[in-house]
Amino acid sequence: MSTQKHIEIYDTTLRDGAQAEDVSFSAEDKVRVAQKLDELGAHFIEGGWPGANPRDIDFFRMIKTVPLAQAKVVAFGSTRRATNTVHNDPVLKSLLDADTRYVTLFGKSWNLHVTDALGISLKKNLELIEDSVAFLKGKGRRVFYDAEHFFDGYRADPDYALQTLLKAQAAGAERIILCDTNGGTMPWEVRRIVAAVAREVRAALGIHAHNDAEMAVANSLIAIQEGVLQVQGTINGIGERCGNANLSSIIPNLSFKMKLPSVTPEQLRNLREVSHFVAEIANLVPNKHQPYVGDSAFAHKGGVHIDAVRKNALTYEHVRPESVGNRQRMLISDYAGKSSLAAKAEEFHITLRKKDPKAKELLATLKDLENQGYQFEGAEGSFELLMRRMLGKHKPAFELMGFRVIVEKRRADEDPISEATVMVKVGSTVEHTVAVGTGPVNALDHALRKALEKFYPQLREVKLLDYKVRVLAANKGTASRVRVLIESGDHKEKWGTVGVSENIMEASWQALADSIEYKMVKDRRSSKDGSA
Repeated sequence: MSTQKHIEIYDTTLRDGAQAEDVSFSAEDKVRVAQKLDELGAHFIEGGWPGANPRDIDFFRMIKTVPLAQAKVVAFGSTRRATNTVHNDPVLKSLLDADTRYVTLFGKSWNLHVTDALGISLKKNLELIEDSVAFLKGKGRRVFYDAEHFFDGYRADPDYALQTLLKAQAAGAERIILCDTNGGTMPWEVRRIVAAVAREVRAALGIHAHNDAEMAVANSLIAIQEGVLQVQGTINGIGERCGNANLSSIIPNLSFKMKLPSVTPEQLRNLREVSHFVAEIANLVPNKHQPYVGDSAFAHKGGVHIDAVRKNALTYEHVRPESVGNRQRMLISDYAGKSSLAAKAEEFHITLRKKDPKAKELLATLKDLENQGYQFEGAEGSFELLMRRMLGKHKPAFELMGFRVIVEKRRADEDPISEATVMVKVGSTVEHTVAVGTGPVNALDHALRKALEKFYPQLREVKLLDYKVRVLAANKGTASRVRVLIESGDHKEKWGTVGVSENIMEASWQALADSIEYKMVKDRRSSKDGSA
């Protein structure tokens, strides 16, 4: 068991994370992410492989002009090719050209890779490791050595795998990182192997785990228990194949579960923000069920749970959500009780006591609507409107008088044309507008906004961010009831609304109309709070 020590956080989101399917960072993206990682308290940020592509070269050039509070930028590359000397090897040259103080060099630790992948002798591989590390060290670089496939290599030939580490250490590597590159090692194996390595290697150790067996976080924490100083991973666990060790889980686990310092409590409160920022830049949908930082991490649905959490959050929360920048949420569904409704009302700045007859009526309505197919967990905007309407606390921003949507395809080789007509009443004024769109829902959205924006110019801020349709009872074929979930947002926040009908346009209208109504309610509330 390790004594108290300060764990080094080594982030490889910009290099290993960028190898994930569907992820691509521009050089500018990388700089913005690096700044966020610095705010989080990462000690080292692996920027990429400077010789691999122009973007990484641009990143290392650009990041030199960006002030970072504490993080050190690291360039990544391989040991020299067997046919090159250290002085004419292009990879080593690109690492020097990146002009970073720290360099991470990876080499082969598994005899299978040496003989089958590189096609060289085991002795030659040891030479590549030793003289590549020594060359960079001689050029004034501080060198970390990534022992690629180390755990597989150790299982195959422990003596040779250890020799590769000792060669890197002798040449001047300051950190020896044990890599579970294939991600298939189990925690009990990690414990045994790390303990054996720690008896032989004097240099500080690191761990770099992949998640192919869903063990990357566990393996990283076990390695730290056995004395590892540096933990490598990525934000949200993104990475090649099944991903890397998830720093969004590792960092809080270090602080709360292992009582080992890595980042400050103030920095830790940035965790959720950084997690969602990286997802946004990577063009990925944030995993709402992700521990610590996901929307559902501190969300409570069952009535018994909600009642207990309102009395004492420790009953169903293992840490305070604010400590990682998250928040407690009460979900509304047909599992809800009167305590759940009272909690949601409080969140909406509405007074509703559990014994209020309206609470019982609202609960019955909620259960009936969910039985029809409505879902309010992802549509809290619609639920707040439902609550306000039933309690007599909602003044509609407009009244629908009618809408019509036409979809016309004039020629087989042309796209269909969608046109929507909307008639609404605002006060005593009737607006009748027509708009076209790329589809029927888009046309309806345009027509509704066109009718209302002259009365409510703030609607220009609202963007439709996501649109989902789910068929609720497929046994009726095309006559099945559908649920439409819409996510909207402005420059401050996002909200969800829902509609259900056998007619997809009616369901879409319900969700669209609620999204507009909710914007008005939200702005009025902000104005009252003085937070506009």
